[in-house]
Amino acid sequence: MKKIFLLGLALSATAAVTSASAQSLTGAGASFPYPLYSKMFAEYKKDKGVSVNYQSVGSGSGQKQIIERTVDFAGSDNPMSDETMKTAPAKLLHIPTAIGAVVPSYNLPGVTAPLKFTGKVLADIYLGKIKLWNDKAIAALNPGVTIPPLPITVARRSDGSGTTFVFSDYLSKVSSEWKTKVGTGNSLDWPVGTGAKGNDGVAGVVKSTPGALGYVELVYAKQNKLPYGSVQNRAGTFILADNGPASKAAEGVVIPSDTRVSITNSPNADAYPIASFTYVIFYQDQKYGNRTEAQAMELKKMLSWMTTTGQQYNEPLDYAKLPSNAANKAKTIINSMTYGGKKL
Repeated sequence: MKKIFLLGLALSATAAVTSASAQSLTGAGASFPYPLYSKMFAEYKKDKGVSVNYQSVGSGSGQKQIIERTVDFAGSDNPMSDETMKTAPAKLLHIPTAIGAVVPSYNLPGVTAPLKFTGKVLADIYLGKIKLWNDKAIAALNPGVTIPPLPITVARRSDGSGTTFVFSDYLSKVSSEWKTKVGTGNSLDWPVGTGAKGNDGVAGVVKSTPGALGYVELVYAKQNKLPYGSVQNRAGTFILADNGPASKAAEGVVIPSDTRVSITNSPNADAYPIASFTYVIFYQDQKYGNRTEAQAMELKKMLSWMTTTGQQYNEPLDYAKLPSNAANKAKTIINSMTYGGKKL
């Protein structure tokens, strides 16, 4: 009887651990959507009783962690390349959760009107060709604005960053020199600049440094009360980032079945040009993710909630909601999840 009793205790303890682990999920990656995910996961805990621990460590680190299977899901502003996905032990899936805008934020004492930028000017600043704020190329775009002759302190990311990918993807489309000399990626060989970790780190450099310019996700500029400029889009219109112009970037774009797509430099005349989907990445067959079937089901439920009910939190935090075509593709992808080859 004693052995049976002890066995019963052991089984109960194992069930309790499994239940507890099923009631918590872990993710890591992009800082770009961190303010949104913080809100979403707090509300999800209230609504469903499931804790989601998301670490804002950068898209590159998030991709690494999902490949190493140390998290349930990764956050990334850029989709993984085919080459990177081949290093994973099993098939990875992407779903978009929001659209965000990357803005040129700056610290220019005495300048109150939003400055105008073109892609070429931004590229030339980050190439180190434009060094002063009152350079004729900047002045020509901003007639009537008195711009101080401060040196430009270029702020950029030091970590593997999806925000960097989005920004450099845009610059590569509008500047052949940037594309040739620097290119597109999460981590770059920067010609100039002061590096900082995370969107919050770059915002911190800009906020504390008169004359600084840095690229950050819109919500980080707003939270830090940093001015940010309008950017000329493909149609020639200067657009100030907001929910509407960011969502316009996806209009008319054919979204593939795996949802991996770039929407920077959109042809839409009303679109903000440095906009992007932000993604959650996870294993299609959750058994390969080193998770129990109960955890796999909780992840599926959470992903479904993020792309439906959770969308109500996007716009109040300055992210655009998923357009219907992207939301429908996400639903199909989520429903393709399996465990040990069987549909969840």
